[in-house]
Amino acid sequence: MFVKSVMIPKYSSYTIDHDSSIKEALEKLEEHHIDGLPVLDGDNYLGVVTRYRIYENFFNAGQTKEDYLQNTKVKDIATHKDQYLKGNEIFEKTLLSLKDFPLLAVLDEKQKFAGIVTRFDVLNQFQSAFGMDKPGVRIAFTASETEGRLARLSEIAHQFHEYIISIVTFDETDKLVRRIVMKIEKKDNIQKFIEKLEASGFRILDVHED
Repeated sequence: MFVKSVMIPKYSSYTIDHDSSIKEALEKLEEHHIDGLPVLDGDNYLGVVTRYRIYENFFNAGQTKEDYLQNTKVKDIATHKDQYLKGNEIFEKTLLSLKDFPLLAVLDEKQKFAGIVTRFDVLNQFQSAFGMDKPGVRIAFTASETEGRLARLSEIAHQFHEYIISIVTFDETDKLVRRIVMKIEKKDNIQKFIEKLEASGFRILDVHED
């Protein structure tokens, strides 16, 4: 999955003109219940203005509240002008970039603003990968790093007609054991399915019903 698959396109993004005041920015942030706005000069991207940056800058500005809100332009306090995405990045890598920031802009091949990727949407995708939006039974287990182990797991699931909601693996290292978390639809044969996994060499760590 690439970044462009979760990008909010320009026509659906909330943005603000570079000559707008801080007051206008705060009003738009409040109106749409968001934490940041891309700052644009036409199609040119000039950075992002956030609530945090607005309050931080006011603390250091030495101005009255009214003067700061009316006369300071968003272009004067925008950040992250040089931190943006191109849309072809691997999706997972965006999580670290968005860990401490609400959004990143996406620029096209001509360096024009194309849209945004938000922390909220990235986290939603990870929730989906773990199957958090669907009820079911989550089984955590370990498997040896040998050829055909995932194929064997799939074979057992098929044998028991299990509906796999999600499957995630961990410990991508040189270790010989990998942890796997699989979420399946709740059925009456869960216990027999687990027993079959154990008999096939999978070590069950935990079973939890959502």
